[in-house]
Amino acid sequence: MQHTISVLVSNKFGVLSRISGLFSGRGFNIESLNVAETTDPNISRMTIVTRGDDKKIEQITKQLNKLIDIIKVIDLTEENFIDREMILVKMNAEPRVREEILRIVEIFRAKVVDVSSSTYTIEITGDQGKIQGFLELLRPLGIKELVRSGRIAMSRGVKSIN
Repeated sequence: MQHTISVLVSNKFGVLSRISGLFSGRGFNIESLNVAETTDPNISRMTIVTRGDDKKIEQITKQLNKLIDIIKVIDLTEENFIDREMILVKMNAEPRVREEILRIVEIFRAKVVDVSSSTYTIEITGDQGKIQGFLELLRPLGIKELVRSGRIAMSRGVKSIN
C-alpha cells in the first residue's frame, strides 16, 4: 500500500542524507520526495511517498523519530489529507495535433507556459488521478520530455503538523 509521510526536520546539513539512508538501509524505495523550508527558516518539511504494509511503515516512522534533527513524523495515509503534484510536459506540437493538445490543456485546467515552432510546454497541478488522466491523453500525441515535482501533502481542516 502507498503511504504519504510528512516529516518536520531541522533545516541542517546532512538530514536528508540520514533519512534517505534509513530508507535504503531497510530496503525501502522512496517513490517521491519533496523538501522545502516552512514559515520558519530553521525547519523544513518533507513529504515522502513510499510503499509497504502497515507494519513496515510503522517501523519506518519509529526509526525516523529516533533520528537526530527529526521534529515530527506523521503518516498522512491514516488521515484525511490533501495532496498535489506539479508536472511540466514538453509536447511535440506538430500542426496536426496542436488543436487537440490545447483542448486537453483546457479541459484539465492546465497552462501552456512555453511555445516554440515545434513544441508546447505545459504545466499542470493536481492530485495523482488528475495527473495520470492528463498524461494518458497526452501520450499518444507525442510527449517529448516530462518532469515531476513530487507530491506535497498536508492534513485537511484545522489539524496541523506544527
